[in-house]
Amino acid sequence: MKILQLTRTLDRSSGGVLQAMLSFSDALAQAGHDVEIVSLDLPSSPWLDEVGIKRHALGVNRSTYGYSGRLLPWLRDEGGRFDCVIVNGIWQYHSFAAWRRYAGSRIPYYVLPQGMLDPWFKRAYPLKHLKKWLYWPWAEYRVLRDARGVIFTAEEERLNARKSFWLYRCRERIAPLGVEAPEIDLASAREDFFHSFPQLRGQRLLLFLGRLHEKKGCELLIKAYASMQQSSGSALHLVMAGPPANETYMRLLQELATKANGAVTFTGMLAGAQKWGAFSAAEVFILPSHQENFGIAVAEALACGTPVLIANKVNIWREIEGAGAAYVENDDLAGTKRLLERWNATSPEARLAMRENARKCFETNFEIGHATKLLLKALDIRSD
Repeated sequence: MKILQLTRTLDRSSGGVLQAMLSFSDALAQAGHDVEIVSLDLPSSPWLDEVGIKRHALGVNRSTYGYSGRLLPWLRDEGGRFDCVIVNGIWQYHSFAAWRRYAGSRIPYYVLPQGMLDPWFKRAYPLKHLKKWLYWPWAEYRVLRDARGVIFTAEEERLNARKSFWLYRCRERIAPLGVEAPEIDLASAREDFFHSFPQLRGQRLLLFLGRLHEKKGCELLIKAYASMQQSSGSALHLVMAGPPANETYMRLLQELATKANGAVTFTGMLAGAQKWGAFSAAEVFILPSHQENFGIAVAEALACGTPVLIANKVNIWREIEGAGAAYVENDDLAGTKRLLERWNATSPEARLAMRENARKCFETNFEIGHATKLLLKALDIRSD
């Protein structure tokens, strides 16, 4: 089949969901399907060279809405070549353009909301939610209503999506995102990581990896960790890996980290071997997020056999906790402290068992081949 992926950008720094989309595209191509990607990046964007799938960068103006005058004409001229279309993300022009081109046509389109219907955003950003309400009835509501399927990554995401807007109707489906197991030697990757951050060698590492954003509970984590350091101390060294949402938030995190007795390291964004080296070197991964429709970094940690400490707002928490590879608590300061306390109280034997469970959990639930079969089913495509 010929499959078209629509996305706002192919810049990998935009988050883990993009990496999952690229992994799916590769897996679909390996399964014999023809996959092309349309993004609204400028054709000169340097990250486009990292994408192996055939892609079309149509450019965009500077608005946050992502309007591109070239997108709809391209879809009308070229979009008839495809058997189905996957729309990655909502609330921007590319999803509305897909609706204008494909609603009522012979070519079905499917929407992956990527957690953007979670009611957390309504509580956290009420003014933005009001703007979305004004946009919802004439645009995004129709995008979802007329899609052949709206694909959620977990049951939790599906249920949460129903709570944000009362005018809501769509054909719901579930297919988890997938992660490719690291194909590099993890021992070498660890050395690469420690070569860049030699002060971390020999430390017991507590790793956060992702965009440094309030949604992910970064300040909760540093506050909880600093409190533990001040009260009883900890043998764990906290590594905060990822690009900041903005300079103001980064300064806040750095100020909070000064209360942790120098036991916090900010590495910036990690990619490639260094990213896998960090996951492999960590004793445990932590994500006290307020909202996470899936959690690609969580699945990547599991792929390296690293247990996870997560909030119950990470929508795949049930599967991981049930596999014995995670501790789960509420997404508040008390819950984050309990995550750290529970790990500190875990025996070396139990930690080893959780490492083994982590890898098994990944292979059973989140490995890209398994996830691709479920996605094909959600797309009404037979998988032989």
